[in-house]
Amino acid sequence: MEFDTKIVVIVRDDLAIWQKLNITAFTVSGIAGTDKIVGEPYVDASGNKYLPMSVQPILVFAASRDQIKEVYQRAKKRDMKFTIYTEELFQTYNDADNRAAVASVKEEDLNLVGMAIRNTKRQIDTVVKGLRLHP
Repeated sequence: MEFDTKIVVIVRDDLAIWQKLNITAFTVSGIAGTDKIVGEPYVDASGNKYLPMSVQPILVFAASRDQIKEVYQRAKKRDMKFTIYTEELFQTYNDADNRAAVASVKEEDLNLVGMAIRNTKRQIDTVVKGLRLHP
């Protein structure tokens, strides 16, 4: 199946694996919750039912500290909607604290460690230009 859109996650390349996985899960949940990308439930041959997942692939890219800031600026310049994950969120344990941690920092001081975007293929390719897929 061919999609008009792409979903990408960008994670800072200097983080621990558990942090990268955490960022991926949290940032994609924002897209799944607002962009209606979740398909139908899964059912195995024994009749067991499982929760649905994204209907399209999700690509994960690695970025340096400077590169992730550049992706952020490119996405903002194009008025894209996206999720962010800041380093402070590794120290919080609920949604209210997460939002408070982000709200306490001005845009130029955000310590971005991850983000996720869903947009047209052309727009996504433009904002992630220069990044490599996460190994």
